[in-house]
This record gives sequence, structure tokens and C-alpha cells, in this order.
Amino acid sequence: MKKINLTGFTQAEIEDFVEGIGEKKYRGRQIYKWIYDKGAATFKEMTDLPEKLRNKLNDSAEMGYITVAEIDSRSSSGSVKYLFRLHDNLHIESVYIPDSGRKTLCISSQVGCALNCQFCATARLGLKRHLSAGEIVDQVLTIGRKRDEEITNIVFMGMGEPFTNYENVIKAANLFSDDNGMAIGARRIVISTSGIADKIIRYADEGHKFRLAVSLNSPFQEQRAQLMPISRKWVVEELLNAVKYYAKKSRKIPTFEYVLLAGVNDSKEHALALKKIVKSMPCKVNLIPYNPTVEKFSRPSGAHVDLFAQWLLPLNAGLSVRWSKGDDTNAACGQLAGKKEEWIR
Repeated sequence: MKKINLTGFTQAEIEDFVEGIGEKKYRGRQIYKWIYDKGAATFKEMTDLPEKLRNKLNDSAEMGYITVAEIDSRSSSGSVKYLFRLHDNLHIESVYIPDSGRKTLCISSQVGCALNCQFCATARLGLKRHLSAGEIVDQVLTIGRKRDEEITNIVFMGMGEPFTNYENVIKAANLFSDDNGMAIGARRIVISTSGIADKIIRYADEGHKFRLAVSLNSPFQEQRAQLMPISRKWVVEELLNAVKYYAKKSRKIPTFEYVLLAGVNDSKEHALALKKIVKSMPCKVNLIPYNPTVEKFSRPSGAHVDLFAQWLLPLNAGLSVRWSKGDDTNAACGQLAGKKEEWIR
């Protein structure tokens, strides 16, 4: 009999499972607490369950989807990159990022990505497949156990486009924020998208409390379509309308992520056009100096990054420059790509 993997199950789903094997419903609540709150890796650890039930669970169920293949802790920033092997021998990467008391995990939602953003390492993989909710959640559970510490923040900014794996990402985010489980505050969970406009509208309509970040990277349609081919389907104007709808509907402030590419999207003309966009809605702007990945792009100098930020001022929005941590070990924004042997180009 094939075992049922409980990682990624909601409390209600685990309750249904235990009733299906002839146990009381409340046992499901106990198991749920052990998996998500206490971080148990085996049924043996669930000491308030009768031994008979633990044996029954060992026969009919299992936990966990991923195996740690490599850990790279060489970064001078303190960031740690984890390479995970999946059941089908594909690989994903996640990054632990310590910062001023926060313990953030940057996690993946897909093996590879189909969007082919020209400056992103993950694009070299193409899209292999979506991750299940269990595989998404297991990144956080596994790293939490490895580090023996509580994760405080989660960003869906690793491999993949979260909004093309919408249902699994939302299910995982709900599990992260459930007060009966990991209890990570919804405001400490960020879901990033390259600009899937219809999913942004759906996200707003469903009333999710997680924060939203949108990768913009150029205010000009023609250039954005070259850098980010998704803009050929969802043009800049349509994307911005969707973000405005989200801001109004949710009464939350979205963040625009803007990766600065030297000589490509970092001119004064770009800054003024970006400034005009920002005036049209409540939002924040994160400027991200490019983390070297693809040979044809490079990072602007620190002085030019500062100049670009000055061109944006005065700005009726929050503005920050995010120098990514972990770029010295290919663990920073845009650098995650699993194993080179799996790249398609």
C-alpha cells in the first residue's frame, strides 16, 4: 500500500486522514501540531500519541519530500544556500538570510521557470515542473530543523514564478501563517510575481493577507518585453492596472522590485518614468543592484545606484536600495538555478 505523505496537508486534511484509518479526529490536530509547530521529522517523536497509533502511522503515512544535497555556508554575509534533491532527482535551492534579528527564508515554488527573464539564472532551466504544497512547505520545515531555530520571515523569491503555481503557493503560505502551526505572521510572508496580471486580481479578490511584490525592472513596454517576455502577454499598462486594483481592494501597499542593470534600465529617463508610475498608486520601491549571473548584464557602480535613487526623489512612496546578501556564493536574488547539469541552456 502506498503511504500518504502528510507534509503539506492542512489540519482538516490530516483529521480526515486519521478518521480514515479508524482513529479519533482530535488525533489529527495533535499530528498537525507536531509537524508544523514542533517540527517533528518522524512519528516516533510524537510522544503524546499512543505507541499503537505511531506504529499505524508508520505503516500508512510518511512525512517529508526533500533531501538536503548540499549546504553552502561560505557567504561573508551569513547567508546559507541549501540545495535540495526531490523524489524525481530534480533539484531546487533555498536560502537562509539572517538580518537584524530576522531569520528569512527565500524559497522556491517551481523546478525552473517558464518565463525566461533574460537576467535570471533560473531561466536557464526552463520549467521542469511545479512544486507541490508539501515540497514548498518542506523547505521551511527542513531548514528549521537543520538550524534548530524559528524562521521569522518567508519570501517566495526563489526558483519559479509563484503565481503560475498559484494554488500550491497559496496553500503553503496559509500553512506557514496558521496560528495552530508555524504561526508566521502573514505580513512577514512576501509573494513575488513577475507580473501575472489576472492572478494579481484574483489574489486581491480572495483577500489574502500576505504581502505582494511585483518585479517591474523597466517602465517601458518594449524594453520590458525584451527583458521579461511575460510582458508580451501582460503589457505594462495592464500590469499596473492590476496592481492598482490590488492596492485599492486590499488596502495594502504593494512593492515594486526594480533590478538595476548597468547601461540598460538605469538612466535618468528610466528613473523619471518609474517616478511617474509610482505617483499613480500607493506603493514601495526596492532598487536591487544586479547580482552578476548572465554575462551580458552587469551591476551599476554604487555611485550610480545612489544617483538613480536621487533621480527618483522626491518620491511619494517608500524607497530602499536592497544590496542582496549571498551574491558571493550565487545565493542572491536572481542567482538560484539548482544543478548546472539540469540546465537546458
